[in-house]
Amino acid sequence: MSRPRIAVTGAGHWHLDLFAPTLRQEGDIVGVHDPDPATATRIADDLGAAAATDVDALLRDTAPDFVLALGAHDEMAATARTLIANGTPFAMEKPCGLTPEQVHDIADRARDAGVFAAVPFVWRQSELLTVMRERFADTDPSYLSFRWIAGPPTRYPDSGCGWMLDPARSGGGCTVNLGVHFIDLARVLFGDDVWVSSATMSNAAYGLPVEDYSLVTLRSGGRVFVGEVGYLMPGPHSDFDMHFSVKARDHYVIATSPTDVEIVAPDGTREHITAHTTNVPHYPVFVRDALRRVREGEPPLASLTDMAAVMDLTRDAYALAGPLPVRPSVQEDTA
Repeated sequence: MSRPRIAVTGAGHWHLDLFAPTLRQEGDIVGVHDPDPATATRIADDLGAAAATDVDALLRDTAPDFVLALGAHDEMAATARTLIANGTPFAMEKPCGLTPEQVHDIADRARDAGVFAAVPFVWRQSELLTVMRERFADTDPSYLSFRWIAGPPTRYPDSGCGWMLDPARSGGGCTVNLGVHFIDLARVLFGDDVWVSSATMSNAAYGLPVEDYSLVTLRSGGRVFVGEVGYLMPGPHSDFDMHFSVKARDHYVIATSPTDVEIVAPDGTREHITAHTTNVPHYPVFVRDALRRVREGEPPLASLTDMAAVMDLTRDAYALAGPLPVRPSVQEDTA
């Protein structure tokens, strides 16, 4: 079978580098879109592809078999509607829109049109989840605590994505950007009856219009899922402060680093396992799986319908947390 023709929309998004190497291995990148002409041209030249500033023109001129849809959050729903109307299979970065209503709309459109529309909730394909499922059923976990603190918000304007710090364009801060991964994971492990029981958010570290810290608690019956995310870790992309803890049946599972998992048995013995526990190593897995599913006519592992359900819970979390205080931005001490 010939290699698929692949295009990218909103290519100025900082996640492009997580996808591009595998896309190039698995297919031919024939077109690159970004609303900024200089960005579109620069990335297209780097990838040896045609540049476009309009999604319709990109589809017309390059006729891709698959599209990776990135871009600013306030542009995602319109891009998805164009791809669905064109019948083009695609994968779209979270959150796929600014509001639950936008994401429900494009999810319904994709379903009705029979268009493949995947979302890279990559923890579904993580080695951590694989380790857990080798030992426990999804019904076994009773308590999960996921702390994932990423780098400072200055990394977004530094990478040309300053829109991430404008809630009118991003929809929020670390909750809608990072926390949605764990809200999805809670739904995977606990089922569709997950609800938000509490939420606390703060912009105290940087004084920006978006939250730089978020703590959300979800419930499913008596089971509890705590998701803690933030933009607090000094350092580059993919440098995290993380600690995941899971009570599963009579065992306790701890992820203490991006590559280490410890399982404590009822007798207190500890089994140490090497496994990737963060998101970054799993984007190649996602890309290969999505392209295979398109080729073989299978539905996506995580769809826009899943994203819409996560956005409903994310909206509830923001409502419970309440508005952020308006305060002057805090400058980092670089001395």
